[in-house]
Amino acid sequence: MTDYAVTDPTTGRVVRRFPTATEAEVDAAVAGAAASFRDWRRRPVAERARFLAAAAELHRERRDHLAAIITREMGKTTAEALGEVDLCADIHDYYARNAAAFTADRALDVAEGSAIVRTEPIGVLLGIMPWNYPYYQVARFAAPNIALGNTVLLKHAPSCPESAAAIVDLYADTGLPEGVYTNLYATEEQVARIIEHPAVQGVSLTGSERAGRAVGALAGRAMKRTVLELGGSDPFIVLADADLDRAVDAAVAGRMGNAGQACTAAKRIIVLDEVHDAFVAAFVDRVAALRVGDPAEEGTDLGPLSSETAARQVIGQVEDAVAHGATVLTGGDRPDRDGAFVRPTVLTGVAPGTRAYREEIFGPVAVVHRVGSVDEAVELANDTPYGLGSVVFGADEKAALAVADRLDVGMVSVNAPSRTQADLPFGGVKASGIGRELGEYGMAEFVNRKLLRVP
Repeated sequence: MTDYAVTDPTTGRVVRRFPTATEAEVDAAVAGAAASFRDWRRRPVAERARFLAAAAELHRERRDHLAAIITREMGKTTAEALGEVDLCADIHDYYARNAAAFTADRALDVAEGSAIVRTEPIGVLLGIMPWNYPYYQVARFAAPNIALGNTVLLKHAPSCPESAAAIVDLYADTGLPEGVYTNLYATEEQVARIIEHPAVQGVSLTGSERAGRAVGALAGRAMKRTVLELGGSDPFIVLADADLDRAVDAAVAGRMGNAGQACTAAKRIIVLDEVHDAFVAAFVDRVAALRVGDPAEEGTDLGPLSSETAARQVIGQVEDAVAHGATVLTGGDRPDRDGAFVRPTVLTGVAPGTRAYREEIFGPVAVVHRVGSVDEAVELANDTPYGLGSVVFGADEKAALAVADRLDVGMVSVNAPSRTQADLPFGGVKASGIGRELGEYGMAEFVNRKLLRVP
């Protein structure tokens, strides 16, 4: 049975356990969401938006309380946790302001008569969310779909039951009708049954490629729509004319933020030969100076990884790389203390075929590659099953954008680290997933584009 428990990764101690849903609770949740949909879909979009505006305000009022929960659950530093709560407030505000425009009727220029396309909700949706951004991942799925008139069932990561409960309380305190948003501490078997339920019309998952393939297969058999936001092995390309100070700052932030546990982290840093040595020297100095410690303490740069299992996985990838000829320039081990800590690490000489070359490293490990030309940089950047985000640094913006055009990814940031904003679409290609979230595109996935035609 799935174990929903808060295990503080700073100490390794179990803080609190939560009961797994019973079969009767799952059935009641699906039935309740389906019943609520019949009323919720008919409410004016402006009325639905008011609940999102209230949710944004509550995120701001409760930011310290909410941040402390995820620091305890998964080791996020207090500063990063507060930033995540603020982002959730922005997302709710964004959809509250824009829901009416995004769902407005669109007139078509047709050869005969008149026609419009009307945006309508499709029904009950299931969200399956991960642990690395416990609030943000939920907000970017739930907010636009609640505004649309869909109703939401949410299955959070087993390690994040306390933040899952906090979200339920927050929505309830806005006055959101019962059944519009329902949390379930469900097992994998129960998730499969929910996906197959005829009342459920779509599934959104953020997680690993393995989880995405499993959920996508279930949803495909059941003819359900999906959005799959999966892993990434994002390239960070430093061109020969790049501003190295800015590039190093961005690479450190982009790789080590959230202790490296981000799908859009700069996992493969690809540097042109002319500036490689200078970049690496400065980058290693900055990484080695990062302070690893208690995430609740002011001044900590990196907290622990989310779990002991995660820490062992990352160290295993580093050790495999070293066994096949890679060089550790800093880090590469675990500090002598309790908790799921890994020192921030820089690797060079990682050979093709090794785990660190092909797999996503979900922790504070940067892999730096030297390349002799822009063509070689692009070829290496695209040599991955993933295609989520990427970064290109170069003083000649036109040339940097030309490199960006050649990357097989869903998102490119030029001369800045990858960043999430409420108004920017998020998503990838290849094994990084299907569909988009955030921005106007985040309201376009789980909809019925109904044609209304008058000859």
